Amino acid sequence: MLEKLRTNLVRLGPALLRQPVKLTPFALKRKVLEQVLGWQFRQALEEGELDFLEGRWLSIEVRDIGLQWFTSLQDNQLVVREQANADVSFIADANDLLMVAARKQDPDTLFFQRRLVIEGDTELGLYVKNLMDAIELDAMPKPLRVLLLQLAGFVEAGLENAPAIKQTSVGETC
Repeated sequence: MLEKLRTNLVRLGPALLRQPVKLTPFALKRKVLEQVLGWQFRQALEEGELDFLEGRWLSIEVRDIGLQWFTSLQDNQLVVREQANADVSFIADANDLLMVAARKQDPDTLFFQRRLVIEGDTELGLYVKNLMDAIELDAMPKPLRVLLLQLAGFVEAGLENAPAIKQTSVGETC
């Protein structure tokens, strides 16, 4: 019974978030995203590892919850905008991005399964993907790391109980 509930939440959870995300003003989303990105990439910013984003725009689209934002580096800070001309775009579903962030899924695997779409400047996309690969969980602020790992564990357990969800690719539904 618990496994079935977990499987349904993993499958339907992002859809449940779609309406609240849609109704949330972008100013609030921007504030949250800038705060989380600042925490997550603090060390990379200090070490100049994000300098390749200076004056360039990365689009992130979380397809299943209808969330998209653009981020760039300005004055050694990550900034988030609602609209920009993206140099490169990363498009995936929430569960897949969560699993990549928690280091439980490889972005290359998702790319070749067509569950992670990367469009635009190939070199910039490779820098971003390599940065995602290089993030150490231990470098994350503890509250963020704990939340991320708990959510990823929940999703992973739900996926194990519903293998068909793992095979979903761009444009397909469960």
